Amino acid sequence: MDLARTEVTGPTEAAVRRDRRGSAARLGLIALPVAFFAAFFAYPVAAIVARGLKVDGVWRFGRIGEVLAQSDVRHVLWFTTWQALVSTALTLLIALPGAYVFARFDFRGKQVLRAAVTVPFVLPTVVVGTAFLALVGRGGLLDELWGVRLDTTVWAILLAHVFFNYAVVVRTVGGLWAQLDPRQEEAARMLGASPWKAWRQVTLPALGPAVAAAALMVFLFTFTSFGVVQILGGPTFSTLEVEIYRQTSEIFDLSTAAVLTLIQFVAVGAILALHAWTVRRRESALRLVDASVTARRPRGAGQWALLGGVLVTVVVLLMLPLAVLVQRSLDAPGFGYYRALTRADGGVFLVPPIEAIGNSLEYAVAATVIAVVIGGLAAVALTRRDAGRFVRGFDALLMLPLGVSAVTVGFGFLIALDEPPLDLRSSWILVPLAQALVGVPFVVRTMLPVLRAVDVRLREAASVLGASPWRVWREVDLPMVRRALLIAAGFAFAVSLGEFGATVFIARPDNPTLPVAVARLLGRPGDLNYGQAMALSTILMVVCAVALLVLERLRTADRTGEF
Repeated sequence: MDLARTEVTGPTEAAVRRDRRGSAARLGLIALPVAFFAAFFAYPVAAIVARGLKVDGVWRFGRIGEVLAQSDVRHVLWFTTWQALVSTALTLLIALPGAYVFARFDFRGKQVLRAAVTVPFVLPTVVVGTAFLALVGRGGLLDELWGVRLDTTVWAILLAHVFFNYAVVVRTVGGLWAQLDPRQEEAARMLGASPWKAWRQVTLPALGPAVAAAALMVFLFTFTSFGVVQILGGPTFSTLEVEIYRQTSEIFDLSTAAVLTLIQFVAVGAILALHAWTVRRRESALRLVDASVTARRPRGAGQWALLGGVLVTVVVLLMLPLAVLVQRSLDAPGFGYYRALTRADGGVFLVPPIEAIGNSLEYAVAATVIAVVIGGLAAVALTRRDAGRFVRGFDALLMLPLGVSAVTVGFGFLIALDEPPLDLRSSWILVPLAQALVGVPFVVRTMLPVLRAVDVRLREAASVLGASPWRVWREVDLPMVRRALLIAAGFAFAVSLGEFGATVFIARPDNPTLPVAVARLLGRPGDLNYGQAMALSTILMVVCAVALLVLERLRTADRTGEF
């Protein structure tokens, strides 16, 4: 009897100890991300909203109804929503073939092309808008060749959004697609399924979480679009982000801006809650393989035609606007615009604009480290099947920085982080913190589909054998997600280089970043300032392309076992 009691009691006590260790590990993993978002997102945003809705210590919630009753505000809400939906659908339609090509095909120049595809995403939105204006506006390329102008239509905005977000779909969906075992789809075809049916019933469900994550990020970016709409939309089209900026910096109506921020916050929160619910319903363990064994050279006329179509799309939609920027940066003879960047006598900066390059790289590296640590811890905590309701709800909260006005976040930093214990207004770390807020969601969304695809039984078996949670992560999860981690780091670095909305309010005049420097130059009249803006934009493109190419080399070395 004693022996029997020991046999029954022993494993139960061990299970209790494992549960306790698991609970402690969950709390430890989620504690730092929660503290980070509470201090550097929730607190600044709450401070700016309270400043707008609180008058003499009294909350004016009736102001919300007053603002919503305005017809121009309702028009802005309608345009913001439908253009974001159309932009997301158009981006998925155009970019999913590219995700397949980069995931399954092996061709010469693939690494260089993958880096080039990501460059548009890191460009400041004001530069993207200016590039498309040069293509489709008065005197632009289409106007000169065929007499066609699109700058007065919504098509210019939609195409610019596809240009900007193409890499989000290619990287997020393609990262998981490259690791899906192709033999599952091949088995379905051997059983008589057509290629379309096999892809629809086998591959598409497996890609569902990654596609949903990419669609969510694209929607949030287009829903909060600022620079593109401001330049291409003119007085006709305006999103919530543009209207918040106008109310804050031009009309100085902080009350209306606070109401619009709340509306945007609620809308984004509802979208994220729906996304989290649908993704949890479709979670499943997938069979993942080394990405190097799934990519092969195209076979047959159909696959070569698909590759050719993707290459044409990349050249026309992505490379042509970039070529316009390069061409305009070279308009001055003898690289005159580039030489002007080494001088500080233009009255725009306290230092030569060329110093913005070093500032941007330093800030981006710091922001990437912060984003990978915070986002990695959050992703691991969210992956655990026994995660509590609070941890699962934090999944949606992590995406809020992408859906809240960057103008609000920037002003919030200035208002909230100016006194102890968070007096950071004079500290260099303030800029990386703001940039990391945007990078963390990309780290989480890139790592989660792969982490959730790892068979949970592998973790359970390691735990039963006595492995600590840290050892389980190091020996089970890390080998599977190392590639996704590199992709996430690349995304965070690229986003940090191109972040503009919040940085423009907190970057010091003697330490501007590249996007801030470009925006300041574009905001001043004169060919010299405009040419210098194009030159800095070209430098930003080159820096991003080199950084992303290095990342591609590291990923390739990682797959071949050199590192």
